[in-house]
Amino acid sequence: MLKTTSILKFLIAVLTFSVVSSGCVSDQASRYFLNERLPAKQVQQVQLLDAPPSSPYEIIAEFQSRGETPEDMRRKAAEVGADAVIVVLAGGLRLHSAEWASERTDSYTRIIGSAIRFKK
Repeated sequence: MLKTTSILKFLIAVLTFSVVSSGCVSDQASRYFLNERLPAKQVQQVQLLDAPPSSPYEIIAEFQSRGETPEDMRRKAAEVGADAVIVVLAGGLRLHSAEWASERTDSYTRIIGSAIRFKK
């Protein structure tokens, strides 16, 4: 009986954490490609791009999610020390303002960000 109670408490804790941490964003994935960690940058220092730049670069991280905006991708890129983030919007704009009693901001159904640093 004690073992069943412990398992039940554990499952409740995991479920509670999942619900609380999910918020408005869902289906999130991040991948970091460098062996070393770069210092974070100010968000304003990170360029927001809608296409790959003409100058040489390397991808240092990728982010994917539902329910976020290009500015969210820019913030994540700043956290990993990127010079810029290339944002691809897949799906379409979801207008939360059209939902009844919604206080959330508009977001994209699927967004992908490639954090890059320019080669010197």
